Parts: sequence; C-alpha cells; structure tokens
Amino acid sequence: MARYRFRDVRRIGPVEVGSYINRHGREAHATACTAPGCDWSGDYHSRPAAELAASAHRCNPR
Repeated sequence: MARYRFRDVRRIGPVEVGSYINRHGREAHATACTAPGCDWSGDYHSRPAAELAASAHRCNPR
C-alpha cells in the first residue's frame, strides 16, 4: 500500500480534493466523498477536472 502525502487539500461540499505526487513522480489529484455511507472517490490528471467532479458529485448514501 503506497503512502501519499496530500497537499493543497480543499473541501467542496462533502468532497475533499487533494494533490499528491504519484508513484511515477507526476502530480495527480484525488477526490473523495466524506459523507457516511458514500464510497465515491476518483483520481484525475488535472486539478480543474478534480474540482469539477467534486462540484458535480451528488451522493446517495444507502
């Protein structure tokens, strides 16, 4: 399991967006919903794509 150090973490609604350096040495961006019961997350190559996905996410926890 890789350990990533996130920087520039922002919260957009219940979703957190953070930047990190991936295992290939490139900058990547991760999103994860923090609502209970919602397991949505994603990795993106650009920060604007990650923020757009975070703002468009509508969780429906079960």
